[in-house]
Amino acid sequence: MAIISSQQTMKDWHIKSTEEEGFHKVVIPGREDCSAVHISRLNLSAGNSYMIKSLDLEMNAVLLKGTANIKSEYLDQKMSLYDSFYIPGNSYVNVTAIEDTIFYIGGALCEGHGKEFYREYNKNLPLGEIHQIHGAGSGQREVHFTLNPEVPASRLICGLTWGGDGTWTSWPPHQHENDLEEVYCYFDMDEPKFGLHISYLKTQESDNLVAHHVTSGDMVLVPRGYHPTVASPGTRNTYFWVLAAFSHSSRRYDLAILDPTFDDM
Repeated sequence: MAIISSQQTMKDWHIKSTEEEGFHKVVIPGREDCSAVHISRLNLSAGNSYMIKSLDLEMNAVLLKGTANIKSEYLDQKMSLYDSFYIPGNSYVNVTAIEDTIFYIGGALCEGHGKEFYREYNKNLPLGEIHQIHGAGSGQREVHFTLNPEVPASRLICGLTWGGDGTWTSWPPHQHENDLEEVYCYFDMDEPKFGLHISYLKTQESDNLVAHHVTSGDMVLVPRGYHPTVASPGTRNTYFWVLAAFSHSSRRYDLAILDPTFDDM
């Protein structure tokens, strides 16, 4: 019964976000099985506008479809694909869609750290703090941070990951359940393309895993446990990942604990 219960819990971590017009809260602590991480999605048809208000949250938003103009007290930008912005608590950004747009937005409690900033995506950016290559071989992936740990913020660290064709990401499996929660928010994987997001709770218990079938719009919560992913042939697993620390002191990117089962792999 315990195995069945844990598997059902993990199945509930998979959420399909809506394509309906407007601003939608997808992951809310307490409603979902988490306590720190928030995820929202903003869908706007060309010509429509929406004012994002952060209230008590800090937010990191990335544009995953179309183009848009944004304007706030400190920002005034035309956004293109994969551009992003950050706002601390008690801030606002007015978004006007030039084309049909989709934003994914990560959030966490703001504790007074961080300032508004805009980040233009540059695929040719030299490797460094923002653009990185993680893993090797069939587990190699490309990462662009939208909010890297070197930039002041309260609890969030966020970025975009592109896996290889039919390969693994987040490999070897790792967990960070004592310090950070995470959500993987998948995009650019329209059907028939798909990937598998794998959840299991403890080392040497990968036989009790849950495999989530993921395509564009799917979001998978990682409140605890290990979470590797793999793409089907012809598919690259691509996702916006949002890490939310339980405290400002654990807002770090070096706290992942690898599953020792795979030490020699």
